[in-house]
Amino acid sequence: MNLVTIDDITAAAARIAGTAVRTPLLPCPWTTASDRPLWIKPESLQPVGAFKIRGAYNAVARLSDEQRARGVVAYSSGNHAQAVAYAARAFGVPAWIVVPEHTPRVKVEATRSHGAEVVLVPVGERESRAHEIAEREGAALIPPFDHPDVIAGQGTIGLEIIADLPTVDVVLAPVSGGGLISGVAAAVKALKPDAQVWAVEPELAGDTAASLKAGKRVSWPIEDRNRTIADGLQSQPSDLTFAHEQALVDGIITVSEDEIRDAVRFLANRTRLVAEPSGATSVAGYLHHATELPKGNTVAILSGGNLDPETLHDLLKP
Repeated sequence: MNLVTIDDITAAAARIAGTAVRTPLLPCPWTTASDRPLWIKPESLQPVGAFKIRGAYNAVARLSDEQRARGVVAYSSGNHAQAVAYAARAFGVPAWIVVPEHTPRVKVEATRSHGAEVVLVPVGERESRAHEIAEREGAALIPPFDHPDVIAGQGTIGLEIIADLPTVDVVLAPVSGGGLISGVAAAVKALKPDAQVWAVEPELAGDTAASLKAGKRVSWPIEDRNRTIADGLQSQPSDLTFAHEQALVDGIITVSEDEIRDAVRFLANRTRLVAEPSGATSVAGYLHHATELPKGNTVAILSGGNLDPETLHDLLKP
């Protein structure tokens, strides 16, 4: 299987420039582990509140004018939905976005605010409904992770990390469908082969950890994966993303629900950053499982900050 290359990622960076924010690396002097200094990459600062704008915009930009004119379709737990809707509005084309009924209200409302038609469906039906709409409308389907253009767009995060911290030793990224870590690992390994890329995953949606251990994709029932509070990390890797993970990812750790909650509170109190549970997962890995990770300069990708105010209020309770 062909993996995304550094040339693909560099081309994506040129395409998304001026649309996706080049987020900073924030040093965290409050960390006490002198052998593992930490920087945070706050993708919550993107115009859609998450890293997904990178891959979505790159994929829409790669369509022909004729394809784009017929519109785009996406299925998502929320952040990819917003990103595709945002990209569609930027190009002036229609968008249909299919999301599960339990998607946080803030994500649904934000998607609608970009002019997309939001289709709410029962859990487990979003992908099939998206394919139906794409066929009916003749629109292009932009999947959340299982596409080389999406992976290449997410990989631009890796380019920025290496440019801003050439001495990075470890990059931590949340993992679910695998588009983010596939692109980041492709970029980091191409530019700094001795740096390690580690995945962080909720224990309650630990299918990627099980798959990497087994050496093949292991499927978990959606009912099991939906137990985690990290609603953006409930998907499973595809053949394409799993091939990237097997080839490029150095390790994986899983975190508990309490550890994810603690990371959300920690980020709000110590860094003044709002992180949704999915976005805080990599920081949870650093805070609670540092001894399982290699030593050295560490970057944790805060992948998103979209959550309802009520949920944030509950998470910030001691």
